[in-house]
Amino acid sequence: MGEPYYLTTAISYPNGRPHIGHAYEAIAADTIVRFMRSIGRDARLQTGTDEHGLKMAQKARELGVTPIELADEMAQHFKDMCAALHIEHDVFIRTSEPRHHTASKELWRRMEANGDLYLDRYEGWYSVRDEAYYDESELVAGEGGAKLSPQGTPVEWTVEESWFFRLSNYADRLLAHYAENPDFIRPETRRNEIARFVEGGLRDLSVSRTSFDWGVKVPTADGDDDAHVMYVWVDALTNYLTGLGWPDDTEEFRRFWPADLHLIGKDIVRFHTVYWPAFLMSSGLPLPRSVFGHGFLLNRGQKESKSLGNVTDPLDLAARFGVDPLRYFLMREVVFGQDGSYSPEAIATRCNAELANSYGNLVQRTLSMIFKNCGGELGLFASTDADDTLLATVAAATRDDLPREFAALNFTAGIDAWMRAVFACNAYVDEQAPWALRKTDPERMRAVLYTLFMAIRDLTIAIAPVVPSTAHKVLDQLGIPVDQRHIANLGQADWYMARVATGEPLGAPVPAFPRIEIDAEVA
Repeated sequence: MGEPYYLTTAISYPNGRPHIGHAYEAIAADTIVRFMRSIGRDARLQTGTDEHGLKMAQKARELGVTPIELADEMAQHFKDMCAALHIEHDVFIRTSEPRHHTASKELWRRMEANGDLYLDRYEGWYSVRDEAYYDESELVAGEGGAKLSPQGTPVEWTVEESWFFRLSNYADRLLAHYAENPDFIRPETRRNEIARFVEGGLRDLSVSRTSFDWGVKVPTADGDDDAHVMYVWVDALTNYLTGLGWPDDTEEFRRFWPADLHLIGKDIVRFHTVYWPAFLMSSGLPLPRSVFGHGFLLNRGQKESKSLGNVTDPLDLAARFGVDPLRYFLMREVVFGQDGSYSPEAIATRCNAELANSYGNLVQRTLSMIFKNCGGELGLFASTDADDTLLATVAAATRDDLPREFAALNFTAGIDAWMRAVFACNAYVDEQAPWALRKTDPERMRAVLYTLFMAIRDLTIAIAPVVPSTAHKVLDQLGIPVDQRHIANLGQADWYMARVATGEPLGAPVPAFPRIEIDAEVA
């Protein structure tokens, strides 16, 4: 069992169906975890739904259902999205589960025992949509002079009795942690923003509500307080512990906490890098190693909204272009940590040029020549100098460049290195012309095809975390054993010699990535 690696996504607020932003985060998380497993880590992925709070209560009332009925229906949509996009999560947590209520109450008790909770009266600006409190100085002006949150959402003046968390006591400890752990908040732009926010001074945080009852009840010495439910972010953030069986002393908790990476959208970095570490410090628990705030996906450069009529169902995109082409486009096109844009034309252009024309064509013509000219059998060959040069190029990309960049979450750079190796292979095919060698030097043809076969094996294993379904179909065609499909296996050839010994030939290839055709009228 390899070194543990624990990655979490933000849990999705299920007052509506999944959108492209949910899909992007899930695909990125799945790619990271698959990569970590490929290099030998014992990686664990957790995702789920954040089901409490005023937004859910209001949406349920609007639809004439109970909050749990709405949560049950919507949580299934998010599970379906994960299945459709080939997201291999280990845990799908729902905050309405009894085990999560237990964990949230234990975190509360620990913060209270540390002297960090007190009862007072809250008066201030609150955004229902953001589930966040804002200082007057943070508000921006909207149409007609309306006050809006920094995210552009409506705020309302709220007055109610509330429990408060002594967040003001943690500014110095948080700033010290940021300084001592520069990778705690990534990318650097987010770290700078949060450091400035904390340096400006922290106010104590209201952590309970009395205006609704859909949430985790605040625990007391005599049971639950029927008047107070926890502020949704106290309960939501605790999910990262719940999924490991905490507060029980489970093997999973001992092995995987603290989390290696909280992968979240840039709009909720404050909750994860100010509130969450303060709650953990108060509770005597280790802090996560890193929080990465990725950017937003824009539809043709515009933020999606129902009023603009440009909201995209990610499952529609997957059905139209294929799951793996969609995954590839998002990880290739968008510099991770920055905002990115997509359109049907951009998806088709990128995937046709790189997946269909370059990688897919390389696989198809190589395997076709082996099948047609060699009866599907290559035998064993010693490489010539030209072969060594090509294999060295592929090895550098697949064993050094791509893994280094993926480990740093630089997916665009990693895939760019991979593509350079694909281009090198295609240039090698054109230079060596194995179709001509078939007549003039059949043994040389076999050596060329063997070199390409080994290069394709390495290229396919390396890109498998991004395009898992298609990659494994190609590896099936190559006859690569399932237990030899990891980046950690690259450079090993024992499996190939065993295959030659069995005499099992390769079959006729099936195209890996057919070209995507776009109808201009519906693009």
